[in-house]
Amino acid sequence: MDTNNSIVMTRQQVRQFDAWAINKMGIPGCMLMENAGRNCAKLILKRLTDVNNANVIIFCGIGNNGGDGYVIARHLVNAQINVKIAICGDISKIKGDARLNLDIIKKMEIPVVVIDPLAEDITMRIADLTTGTHLLIDALFGTGLTGQMRNGYPDIVRSLNGCKKPIVAVDIPSGLDCDLGLPTDSNTAIIADATVTFVAMKKGFTNPATLKYTGDITIASIGIEPSAQWD
Repeated sequence: MDTNNSIVMTRQQVRQFDAWAINKMGIPGCMLMENAGRNCAKLILKRLTDVNNANVIIFCGIGNNGGDGYVIARHLVNAQINVKIAICGDISKIKGDARLNLDIIKKMEIPVVVIDPLAEDITMRIADLTTGTHLLIDALFGTGLTGQMRNGYPDIVRSLNGCKKPIVAVDIPSGLDCDLGLPTDSNTAIIADATVTFVAMKKGFTNPATLKYTGDITIASIGIEPSAQWD
């Protein structure tokens, strides 16, 4: 994607824009998450147009990136896609807007499995889960990741890359630094075929080295755009 004519945001600017949308413009966080996930799902569906009886697994973290994943799951199911969700981490720590959307998909009876990132058989578990899957969706970490991934998450990322399945990253490939466009830890980051990022290009995406991880980049709306009034 040509990034020359796109707005570019740092990690801090992304946070500021979200805060502005919620606190100044009065858009609830759950609505921003809904818009982001719905528009991401639309773009994912385009990649599945030629796949019959598509099977998708969404790997979700325990923060808001995972919340985006739950919204995506709902809209894919509504479009008759077979979806399974793999929550990587302690499900009791999921709060706020992400928890609200997790509760909805539970009521929809979308299949959910919980993965302990520290499990010794993590690579085999992920390989088994992804057998017969046409597309993996990375909703583990968003733009807020700073420093190294810990507590088994690097093993999850390496295992997902090792599945040799197409991957779509939600907002930013997990493990990638938003501002630098490089992995935060030992070259460990999701290697995606495509990235659906929200609001604007991220500063790190201007680094040519980041294309190895992002693949094709598309910008999806969260329902409000940066404008002259955003401060």
